[in-house]
Amino acid sequence: MARLIHTMIRVLDEERSVAFYDRAFGLKPVDRLDFETFTLIYLANDATGFELELTVNKGRTEAYALGDGYGHLAFVVKDLDAEHARLAAAGYGPRKLVDFQNAGVRVARFFFVADPDGYQIEVIEEGGRFG
Repeated sequence: MARLIHTMIRVLDEERSVAFYDRAFGLKPVDRLDFETFTLIYLANDATGFELELTVNKGRTEAYALGDGYGHLAFVVKDLDAEHARLAAAGYGPRKLVDFQNAGVRVARFFFVADPDGYQIEVIEEGGRFG
């Protein structure tokens, strides 16, 4: 059976992105591989073995085109309202809280926030399918 281990996104500014993912979601660098033309930074926390790989292409100055195929990353939190308030206070501009329902039954309660490079991140309240 295959085991999902990481996803990768390209970022312009290593320091800015590492600080965002640490402050917003408690992800800390667990490994850093420096190559001639790019650097890979692996971020994780104690809640999961899954890692976020940040790729920094050296010398790049223009923002990446995220395209229309990228969806989002997702994190689960216990207190959605507190996380929304915390991220707003940190200046990250989380979007509105959404109570997502199907035929009157709650599927999820969540909000989205963008990282410094514009990647969308869904923050979901723990419970049900996302418990």
